[in-house]
Formats: sequence, structure tokens, C-alpha cells
Amino acid sequence: MNRTLVSLALGSLLAAAQFGALAQGASAPAGSASMPRVDQRQQNQEQRIDQGVANGTLNKHEAHRLQRHQAAVDKAENKALADGTVTKKEKAKLHAMQEGAGKGIHHQKHDRQPDRQQPASAPAAK
Repeated sequence: MNRTLVSLALGSLLAAAQFGALAQGASAPAGSASMPRVDQRQQNQEQRIDQGVANGTLNKHEAHRLQRHQAAVDKAENKALADGTVTKKEKAKLHAMQEGAGKGIHHQKHDRQPDRQQPASAPAAK
């Protein structure tokens, strides 16, 4: 039950964040460029985080930390797009940030760390 509530809360939070991103994108200046590869990769990584929460391989603390990293990548992308031109240096920085985020997601999903909210198993009777 707790896991279901956490999954629903995280899903709602992500939906709100995506709606906010869409609203920002709609109000962007006509001359600003988009970075579809970065956006697609971000979407894929957010989906991986959602899947990890849903199947229990990520606990809420891990998911929150990974989502903060995704937000940092979003912020760097917006900063790179602010002047209308994305330099090679900015692209390299975004790529490196996304690589780090992807490795972090993989590590956290495969660390076999239990959810801290789950009660510990009862000690065996002697």
C-alpha cells in the first residue's frame, strides 16, 4: 500500500513537472532552438526512474536524488538554449551530465538496497 502511494505521488509529481516544461516550451521565444536528442534522452531517463520506483528497484530517496539530477540537466539545457545557440562546449557538458545521470540510474537500480520504509524482517525464533 505504501509503495503504491509513493508510486502515485511520484507519478503525479512527474506529470506536473512535464506539464510545466510543456508550458515553458510553449512560451519560449520563436527563435529559440530545441534539442530533441537531449529531450528524448531526458524522457527515457525519467521513464527509467519511474519504472524503478514501480518495480521496487528504487526507493523514494534514490528516486528523489535521481530526479534532482534530471532537473539539473534540464536547467543546464535551458541555460544553453537561452542565447539561441548551443556551442560544442555546452553540448559536451549536457552529454556528460546525461551520461552521469544514466550511470547513476543504473547503479541505483542495481544496488539491491532495500526500501528504508519497509519493515525489517522479524528475527528468527531460537
